[in-house]
Amino acid sequence: MTRFKTPMMLCAAATLPLGLGACAENYAVEGAAVGAAAGVLVGETTRADTATAAAIGAAAGAAAGYFIDKDNRCDGYDSRGRLDDDCRGLPGYPPR
Repeated sequence: MTRFKTPMMLCAAATLPLGLGACAENYAVEGAAVGAAAGVLVGETTRADTATAAAIGAAAGAAAGYFIDKDNRCDGYDSRGRLDDDCRGLPGYPPR
């Protein structure tokens, strides 16, 4: 392959997991997948080490995905006893 085709094919392959974003229930894993894909894309376009870029992107995506609440529904209390903000003010939960 030519020098141009290889980075373009890797960039195209790296964007494929982005379409799966709406399907996942585990947002940290979803964020890691999307972050890794974005890391590969950035690594290929800047000619950086793609493995390092993917690892950094995965870590950043996992951290971001951990804090995202996509459904905007009451999820109750988590394992640490913290109440989901979407529950506040609903019957049976503390007020806002």
